[in-house]
Amino acid sequence: MTADPAAAPADDTAGTAMPRTDLTIIATLIVATFVVILNETVMSVAIPVLQDDLGVDPTQGQWLTTIFMLTMAVVIPLTGFLIQRFGTRTMFIAAMTLFVLGTLLAIVAPGFGMVLVARVVQALGTAVMLPLLMTTVMTLVAEERRGVMMGNISVVIAVAPALGPTLSGLILENWHWRWIFGAVLPIAVIALLVGAVFVRPVGDRTSEPVDVVSIPLAIAGFGGAVYGLVGIGQAAEGNAAMPLWIPFLIGGLGLAGFVGRQIVLARADRALLDLRVFASRPFALSIVLVVAAMATMMGTFIVVPYFAQKVLLLGPMTTGLLMLPGGLLMGLASPLIGRIYDLRGPRILVVPGTLAIAAGVWLLTRITPDTSAWLLVVAQAILCLGLAATFTPLMTLSLGSLAPHLYSHGSAVLGTLQQVAGAAGTAVFITVMTVVSTADQEAGVPAPDAITNGVRTVFYAAGALALVVVAVALLVRDTASSAPAEQYEGGPGTRDRPDRDVEPISSTAR
Repeated sequence: MTADPAAAPADDTAGTAMPRTDLTIIATLIVATFVVILNETVMSVAIPVLQDDLGVDPTQGQWLTTIFMLTMAVVIPLTGFLIQRFGTRTMFIAAMTLFVLGTLLAIVAPGFGMVLVARVVQALGTAVMLPLLMTTVMTLVAEERRGVMMGNISVVIAVAPALGPTLSGLILENWHWRWIFGAVLPIAVIALLVGAVFVRPVGDRTSEPVDVVSIPLAIAGFGGAVYGLVGIGQAAEGNAAMPLWIPFLIGGLGLAGFVGRQIVLARADRALLDLRVFASRPFALSIVLVVAAMATMMGTFIVVPYFAQKVLLLGPMTTGLLMLPGGLLMGLASPLIGRIYDLRGPRILVVPGTLAIAAGVWLLTRITPDTSAWLLVVAQAILCLGLAATFTPLMTLSLGSLAPHLYSHGSAVLGTLQQVAGAAGTAVFITVMTVVSTADQEAGVPAPDAITNGVRTVFYAAGALALVVVAVALLVRDTASSAPAEQYEGGPGTRDRPDRDVEPISSTAR
């Protein structure tokens, strides 16, 4: 692997202000990432409208979400290699071009099939952006400033999903659904043009060819797992396209083959997704917490709007506004949380943050068919504040514990498992809600009460998961960013090693 001449080591910026060019690169990536993440959540309120307008049944309509998740799950594991192989600038231009093309296709699509293709093209671009942003930040930003910068990234991750349903509801009540895509297209085009001018290559590059065996294994493994998880909810509603054991079997075999293949390739430093990142204890522990918190968040964010619309009979716009305060609070708190991380470390944030997550979820167990919408707003705000205090330090701690040449792979692992966790949380929570509410209605319980019982059961399950998250959070330690020696076997040598007194196991230049 060779270093790009334009890449500046993070250590060089320690104690000094970041160069304006680096800030411009990061700002451009943040704006672009905001746009693509916003696009993920605008469909949550819009799918029923698209179903009616395009003349498809709910089972087909759900594919607008399912196909997006499947594409993300397949592409994200490949991003670590792609970033190192083709560089940050090339991948940014490719990702945003695909996103713009997919958005344009959705605007002009004559029917459901073309909208589905458009969602796949959008997802191809979306999958690259967050790992690309995190890799760039870890490369350009000095260690003592990473908390603040990750806090800014958390604003994007928090506010964009919160704004999605609100924006979607506003457009659907006043304009055609195509304007959901039309609203983000100009911003995406501007981000692409600005990035084409200012984004430059950063970090190390590799000239290794792609391993053609790993790609179909990744597609089968991650695609099968996510499809199976999504299928749980469809099976609970009686809409499963195939027996659940089929995608899970394909996914399990694919993942086993993929992991085994990556372990073998890592010995020659050719892994498509370098699993040596798990040799770092802070990384592994952070990933466990992020996955559990992500599953709790996505499941809750799906069920709360459903309850608001089906039981409280709130409209799409009102439901979107109900979700907005929590997202805005999460976004406003994230930069401050990043500063606290830089000064005090992760533990002082993660433990109270997980307690707030548990408190917010357990407050939601108090819902009834006559619940005030304010209970949902307050509980959501507490939950989002806890998520902000958890995600920012854990993302910073996990990636900061890795060697520089593993940043892109760590970002890819983080993004992949977040996607799988989101799918798992959504699938399990919807399944629990559907099973309980259906059984109650068959027993003669009125629909509002039955749905409330199902939703309340979901929050009890989420609350139990949140308590496990609190227990695991107690294991987090305020340790300096350092990567264990095991990560460097077959790596680039002492150049990327935090301990210069240790002899490199392999001196092969990458």
